[in-house]
Amino acid sequence: MTFTQLSNPIFVQAINDYHLTDNIDTPINNPYPEGSIENRLYLKCWIDTVQWHFEDIIRDPQIDPAEALVLKRRIDKSNQDRTDLVEQIDTYFREKYADVRVLPDARINTESPAWAVDRLSILALKIYHMREQAERPNASAEHRAKCQAKLGVLLEQQVDLSTAIDQLLEDIEAGRKYMKVYRQMKMYNDPATNPVLYSK
Repeated sequence: MTFTQLSNPIFVQAINDYHLTDNIDTPINNPYPEGSIENRLYLKCWIDTVQWHFEDIIRDPQIDPAEALVLKRRIDKSNQDRTDLVEQIDTYFREKYADVRVLPDARINTESPAWAVDRLSILALKIYHMREQAERPNASAEHRAKCQAKLGVLLEQQVDLSTAIDQLLEDIEAGRKYMKVYRQMKMYNDPATNPVLYSK
């Protein structure tokens, strides 16, 4: 089984589990053992799914400004949690491939494996919600047809991205590519580097 053959069904599971209640305050019930990569993948997609709905809600033109500010803070925290989790997944890959002998002509990739997996998780969400629109009974036939066409593109993109991720991991395992991970340096979250915070 390739890594994306493991990941994609877990993403679908997390998205479907969230939509049982379709409520941003639903507590997560991660079915996978703590410390396992499956647990991290499920949590990753759960965070993405909740944030997807945060982003829907905050775009309501009638939202109360005070509620919008509270929601913005939740989005900020969700973004940080998402980034932290990507780094945990990259740590998993670094440990898995720690003993690989890197070939002299090995090349670096444009992004780490976990950031590609991050895109795959979000793509699963796009597919879920585009399919929802393509099948929406109260939408016009034109709307459904447009969304069906977009869904086809997203499904093709999912195949391509999955293939690219699996090929990247094969290259890392064979020493043809090497991992180099740059940890996040989000200056606006750091009281020592955000001038609005350190000047208080």
